[in-house]
Amino acid sequence: MSSGPPRTGVGEAPARIRTYHARRGRLRPAHHAALSTLLVEWSLDASGDPIDPMRVFGREADLVLEIGCGMGDSTRVQALREPERDVIAVDVHTRGIATLLRGIEHDGISNVRVVMGDAVRFVEERLRPASLAGARIYFPDPWPKARHAKRRLVQPAFVAMLFDRLRPGAFIHCATDSPSYAEQMREGFSAHSGLSVHPALPNNVFRPVTKYERRARRLGHPVEDVWVTRTLSP
Repeated sequence: MSSGPPRTGVGEAPARIRTYHARRGRLRPAHHAALSTLLVEWSLDASGDPIDPMRVFGREADLVLEIGCGMGDSTRVQALREPERDVIAVDVHTRGIATLLRGIEHDGISNVRVVMGDAVRFVEERLRPASLAGARIYFPDPWPKARHAKRRLVQPAFVAMLFDRLRPGAFIHCATDSPSYAEQMREGFSAHSGLSVHPALPNNVFRPVTKYERRARRLGHPVEDVWVTRTLSP
């Protein structure tokens, strides 16, 4: 696969750079059942008109976006701990979305909606300006090779777009086991005049430890959290 953007015809926009690895996971009958019965009830399309959170969740509440929810372990735990918040969890991988759907059904969670698709497109098309109280980006694909670094999610264009969707005072919480990515995150967020990068997590912020993180720590990977807030001024 070429590392550069595909050529396009005259007048065509360049293809979007994919920020995630394509993964295949075996779907069991339970996964197929969850997708066929629960996806319609609990999911949103990745592309389309901007959403109205009041219509989606049936209430007014702080809205948090979770990009790359994996199997949904963190999503479920935090949704149960923070019932006053509504969460939109986005991932491209079918098995993870199916597992999360099964989990929210089992736990009776009503404050989560899932999106199976590209998070960049969802942010761009479906979120209105200043609609988010926060965003969580836990362990995004690290793209460790230098020639692939442009595929990392946290790039200036995405930071600017996400900033626009955050309301004043909103947060961005990132976690990664890639030191170079953690540094890129800090530099990228710091470069935006409307964002402040803090030296540590607030004491009241909780992030569940997932299976992925436990594996990363066993392999000796240092896990770093990056806490960012949008300035209060518009």
